[in-house]
Amino acid sequence: MVTMTYREAVRDAMAQAMRADPDVFVMGEDIAEMGGSMGVTQGMLEEFGPERVRNTPISEMAIVGAGIGAAMQGMRPIVEIMYEDFTTLAMEQIVNQAAKHRYMSGGQLSVPLTIRTQGGAGWSPGAQHAQQVEAWFCHVPGLKVVYPSTPADARALLWSSIYDDNCVLFFEHRLLYPLKGEVPDELEPLELGSARVHREGEDVTVVAIGRLVHEALKAAEAAEAEGISVEVLDPRTLLPLDEDALVRSVRKTSRCVVAHEAVVRMGFGAEIAAVVQERAFDHLDAPVERVGAKFCPVPFAPVMEQWVVPHMEDVLAAIRRTVGRE
Repeated sequence: MVTMTYREAVRDAMAQAMRADPDVFVMGEDIAEMGGSMGVTQGMLEEFGPERVRNTPISEMAIVGAGIGAAMQGMRPIVEIMYEDFTTLAMEQIVNQAAKHRYMSGGQLSVPLTIRTQGGAGWSPGAQHAQQVEAWFCHVPGLKVVYPSTPADARALLWSSIYDDNCVLFFEHRLLYPLKGEVPDELEPLELGSARVHREGEDVTVVAIGRLVHEALKAAEAAEAEGISVEVLDPRTLLPLDEDALVRSVRKTSRCVVAHEAVVRMGFGAEIAAVVQERAFDHLDAPVERVGAKFCPVPFAPVMEQWVVPHMEDVLAAIRRTVGRE
């Protein structure tokens, strides 16, 4: 095992794929000399050159559209959208083109395009640079949606995303980039659609994604001091979703809390809650609790931002409610 930051793990997956396969290349705004707005592609221009690490115009529609065209011609492009908020500018390309061509061609065409993007609050980027929009894309047949929370998962899942024959939205949280963790010496691909249990427990399952995985783990430790045993499950891939792992965990604990940074209303947690009630209703001893941001644009002022988005204390409060401690 070696220790990497989340940022290094993402970079390593791209670099290893590019060394192994000349059809893999990267493009996006300021990703070459600058190394990307978050420094993820630093050093890649020097190794792979400007043909394979390409700066683009400031046009998300053009970036994704060019990626779709390259993918349909047999390449495996990785495009970076600087902030996930800006996927709104490429929705037509993602939703009506990338997601549809394989189906509409009867499998004669494929779009092996990986769209990397990042976002999230916690550093006052403001309402137009801090949204969490993963749930939007989970509603679109033909896409896959990945949201890793650890360096090891980011590295393995990005490799698998690059080599999937469908368009994959790969979400990264800004605050996770400096997070350090152990990863295998050799890159081991991870199947899309496989959840991970970070912590075993008996009394309640917390299903968390992205940054909230780490908030849930802290909440689980605090709950343990109160005599509550918490299982923390990370779907890792939102689409396809590992429903079996989710249901298996809830049937064991009989309670469920869902936690994500996106707003609660229509967030991905609603889908988790629906799956639980459809497949594990008879095992539930309490309603499913949802934890997420308040229904508000993310404020710029740090104290207001921290009030809007969820933290460990919010997850812990939901755990207490579902076991009848509040």
